[in-house]
Amino acid sequence: MPHDVIDLRSDTVTKPTPGMYRAMCEAELGDDMAGEDPTVNALEAEVAALLGKEAALFCLSGTMSNQLGVRCCARPGDEVLIHETGHVANYESGAAAALSGVTCRLVPGEGGMPGVEDFEPHVRADAVYLSATAAICLENTTNMGGGRVWPLDGMREVSEWARDRGLKVHLDGARLFNAVVAGGGTPREIGACCDTVSICFSKGLGCPMGSILVGSEADIRSAQRARKIVGGACRQAGVIAATARYALAHHVERLAEDHENARTFWERVSAVDGVSGEAPETNLVFFTLAPHLPTPRELCDRLRDRGALMEPAGPGRVRACTHLDVTAEQVRIAADAVAEILST
Repeated sequence: MPHDVIDLRSDTVTKPTPGMYRAMCEAELGDDMAGEDPTVNALEAEVAALLGKEAALFCLSGTMSNQLGVRCCARPGDEVLIHETGHVANYESGAAAALSGVTCRLVPGEGGMPGVEDFEPHVRADAVYLSATAAICLENTTNMGGGRVWPLDGMREVSEWARDRGLKVHLDGARLFNAVVAGGGTPREIGACCDTVSICFSKGLGCPMGSILVGSEADIRSAQRARKIVGGACRQAGVIAATARYALAHHVERLAEDHENARTFWERVSAVDGVSGEAPETNLVFFTLAPHLPTPRELCDRLRDRGALMEPAGPGRVRACTHLDVTAEQVRIAADAVAEILST
């Protein structure tokens, strides 16, 4: 894309910062397949300690770390309960079924956050002709649920219910640090609610790729074998792990800037007649267009002509995502462009 394009499609579009490039070039490397890459080992130990878990496993993508988590929580023929907008069920190409023989059963819930009352009716009875309910999958922040942050008390309640039921808990924490910065608890507090947690370094934190799964030593050992099965074991992976270590040291607190920019965007766009939605809690802004306004596709096409990129997010709905590669001024310019198009 040209440098002057304001790209609000996703926080995955960022480029490494100069400091991140230096970290890549200076990383100490070894063979990660043999457990000998010191940068990967340091990252895994750091993130495991941060979330209060026994071990961690560096992965190539958020889909990989999520699917390894699913595999740790369920066996072939089992069922995982997940919100109807959940990424694991909707945006990972049916991987739970294809790779692990696991079914995702969709449940409702406000803002992408099912409560006990949403999960409870969907737990399968103990019968040989039914798939066994093995786990629940949560998402924090909730992405298509609106970029919402799980209240810590709510996550604890659901987690305690699941464990009382004998169910494991996997957290798709792709944007976990957005949730932390927005006041959703510390990484350790959130981690205590879950058996396995996936964190994506290329969302929000600005890394070119990479994700991580944390959990018990037994789960991570199982995940190591599964990672090899799907071709995800790497050699000198410290080149990428170094970017994650840099991001953890330099890019977490600055997420508050993205959240503020999202609020600025929303305040301008929501003032247009016919635009509805909720004020953003993090870096994701969703807004709905009334029938008399251009469709989301028409709006996004016209924005592209003005050098701003966004994407439709369902019927009548548009998503904008702030990140470290867009400034406050660029966000205001994009919001003004939306407002002008919708007001003419």
